[in-house]
Amino acid sequence: MVHPSCSAPLRFALVAVCSITIAACTGRSTATPTTTTSTTANTTANTTSTTAASAASAADATTAAPATGTATTTTPTSGPAPAHPDPLAIVVSPAVEPTAPTVDGTLRTADGRDRTYHVYVPAGLPPGVPVPLLVALHGGTGWGQQFERNSGFDGLAEANGFVVVYPDGIGVGAGGTALRTWNGGACCGPAVKQQVDDVGFIGQLIDALEATYDIDPSRVFAAGHSNGGILAYRLACELSDRIAAIGVQSTALEIATCTPGRPVSVLHIHGAADQNIPIDGGVGPKAISGVSFNRPFDAAVTLAAADGCPEPPVVTTAPSNPDLTISAWASCAAGAEVDFVEVAGASHAWMGHTVGGSGAVGAPYDRLDSSLLIWNFLSQHGRG
Repeated sequence: MVHPSCSAPLRFALVAVCSITIAACTGRSTATPTTTTSTTANTTANTTSTTAASAASAADATTAAPATGTATTTTPTSGPAPAHPDPLAIVVSPAVEPTAPTVDGTLRTADGRDRTYHVYVPAGLPPGVPVPLLVALHGGTGWGQQFERNSGFDGLAEANGFVVVYPDGIGVGAGGTALRTWNGGACCGPAVKQQVDDVGFIGQLIDALEATYDIDPSRVFAAGHSNGGILAYRLACELSDRIAAIGVQSTALEIATCTPGRPVSVLHIHGAADQNIPIDGGVGPKAISGVSFNRPFDAAVTLAAADGCPEPPVVTTAPSNPDLTISAWASCAAGAEVDFVEVAGASHAWMGHTVGGSGAVGAPYDRLDSSLLIWNFLSQHGRG
C-alpha cells in the first residue's frame, strides 16, 4: 500500500519533492492575520481544473521571532501593508504528454548505502542552456516511480523546460524496496529508526546531477508530499545553501530547530479534512506512522520567521473558490515568500491527480492541481 500518508553536459536547476503521513502537536500561533480581498486565476493542467486565488498585499512588519519547531506569538502593527504579489496566479504552461524516457540511476552515499533515483529530462531542452531541475520526493511507503505517476511532474517538465529527479527512500524487506520512507526528523519509519542521512543523500544527488546535466544552481528546488514534504522542510532548514524554495502538500515540520543559512521560499498546501496529517496536528485517524504531528501551519510560521518575513501574514479567500484560504508572508529577506494554502474539504491525497496514488488517504480534491501550483510557485522563486 502506498502511504498517503545522463556528450556535452547540460545545465539545469533542481527541485526536490517528498511525501508521507506524519506530525507532532504544537499550539497555534496567536498572531492576528491581516485580511484582504483577492483575485482568481483559473488554469487547466492535463484533464484537471485548477482554481487559483490571489493575495494583493503583505502583512505589517514586526520583528521576526527565532526559528524553531514551535510557532511563536507576534503582534500586528498598524500602518499600510506593503504590496504583495499574487501567490497563486498561474504563469507557467500546463502539463503536456511527456515524450522522453525516464533514466534510472544509483549512487553510493557517504554513509555507505546504494541509493536509487529516476530522472526525467525533457526531449526538447536546448543544449548548453541552464534550466531548472526538480527533485521529487515520494510519500511514506511510496517510491520514486510511484510519485512520478501520481504527481505528473514529467508533463510539467516537458512543457516548461526543467529536469525532474525522483529519489527512492529507505525501505524494508528483501533489498529494502518495500514501505519506503524518509528521515524527516520525528518521522518516518525505517529511515528514522536507522538514522538515515537523507539530507546528505539529496546533497550528493544534486552534486551528481549538476555534474551530468547543465543545472542552474540558483534554481534548485525541493517539493514533496506527506513524508516527502517533511523531508523537504528539513532540506529547507539544513540544506538552504542548495535549495532555493520548496513546495509541499499534506505535511509538517518535524525537526525541533530550523536555522537555514539562507532564506528559502515555501508553498505549503494542506487539506482541512486531512485524516493522515491533521490540519491541527496530532495523530491522524488514518495514519499508520503512529506519529503525533506538529501543526502544519506552524511549519510555515517557522520558515517565515527564519526568512525574516514581517508578521502577521495576509489572509485571503479566493472569491471564485471559497475552499481556498491563503496565508501569505511577503517582503521577506532576499525576496523570499512563504504561502500556506488551506483547502476546505480536501483529504491527504495529492490534489488534482487520480493516477498513481493508493492507500487510506481519501479521494483527491479536484478543484486544485498541486503539481501545477507548486511548479508555478517554485519557478518564480529562484535565487538571483
